[in-house]
Amino acid sequence: MATREPGGSPGAEAIRNLVLKGDADRWSPVTETLLMYGARRDHIERTIEPALARGAWVVCDRFADSTRAYQGAAGGVDPQFISALETHVLDGARPDLTLVFDLPVDVGLARAEAFAAADGHAETRFESKGLAFHERLRAAFSQIAAGEPERCAIIDAAATIDAVEAQVWETVSRRLDLGG
Repeated sequence: MATREPGGSPGAEAIRNLVLKGDADRWSPVTETLLMYGARRDHIERTIEPALARGAWVVCDRFADSTRAYQGAAGGVDPQFISALETHVLDGARPDLTLVFDLPVDVGLARAEAFAAADGHAETRFESKGLAFHERLRAAFSQIAAGEPERCAIIDAAATIDAVEAQVWETVSRRLDLGG
């Protein structure tokens, strides 16, 4: 099953609308952290845990690493505060594999801008936080991946879509022992 964060359950989707829309300074980083973990707990309880109990695979666009990067490293929230929330909210729920799609910040922001222009409904609150914020994000995700290489794999997202797809499939099949 495919899901996303913030979101993935009705309650978490309601919180998503609060967090991802509006001015860049709408919420403080601490408030964002609390909202993200509120959404994440609802998502775990109502979507992820039931799917895993059924024996389904869960593929989630973003999870706890995003809070560590966005609100922690880029937003300045104390990592110990985030770790404490993570311990209590996740209650042991952790991905088996995390793919970190890496590309230069200017390329990523240009892609997000093009998507927003084509979509018309895209959430651009975080994209509006500027180049320095996104440079801190990129560095944070690289640091998370380097610190947990058994769980994380970096994918070169600046490559062609076919090359990215090949990297993803090779990484997923090898790391999750799919034999493909």
